[in-house]
Amino acid sequence: MKKTFLKIFLILLFHIFAVIIGIEIITTQSTQKYIYTSVENLPHNKVGVVLGTSKYIADGRRNLFYVYRLDAVKELYDTGKIDFVLVSGDNGTVEYNETDTMKTDLIAMGIPEEKIYGDYAGFRTLDSIVRAKEIFGQSQYTIVTQEFHLERALFLAHSEGINAIGYGAKDVPVKLAPRVWVRERLARVKMMFDIVFGVEPRFGGERIDIGD
Repeated sequence: MKKTFLKIFLILLFHIFAVIIGIEIITTQSTQKYIYTSVENLPHNKVGVVLGTSKYIADGRRNLFYVYRLDAVKELYDTGKIDFVLVSGDNGTVEYNETDTMKTDLIAMGIPEEKIYGDYAGFRTLDSIVRAKEIFGQSQYTIVTQEFHLERALFLAHSEGINAIGYGAKDVPVKLAPRVWVRERLARVKMMFDIVFGVEPRFGGERIDIGD
């Protein structure tokens, strides 16, 4: 009985890992040509969409993912690769507001306030990607985040018929954020289910035109 149970468990485990690896390969290989790490080669887009994250980690230190994403946005704006910035993040509570925090810091870095738009319902990557099209009217834009995150964001965007490219912010070594790496693998599996079942963003809203 124990041997049968162990055999079934190992077969299930094998299939789970096979699914995860398969999704990993599909996501990575289908998006690589749309990811840019050099600003010189990056095509111009009207809008850059920066995906939100918290400014600080649990122990109070600055979140390097956040710092590097904003640095990348500033670089794109200063070099004329984007004209406007759409900051998209979680605004779930009064005390936690990724969108306003990013917007405030980008203004302090020298990007004019009138060039920055906020999506306060970017609770998930899917929400941020789809709402940039459905609410903010952008069917073509540049996504700014770390490369591992860009792969999933671009896969989602292309599945929605969005002509998106990505600019990779400086990455954070896996050893400094191992949980982020593990969470991303699981998020990719969830992404496939969302696409298959046609999951929509949590919130809709009125149309907001950028730069018009």
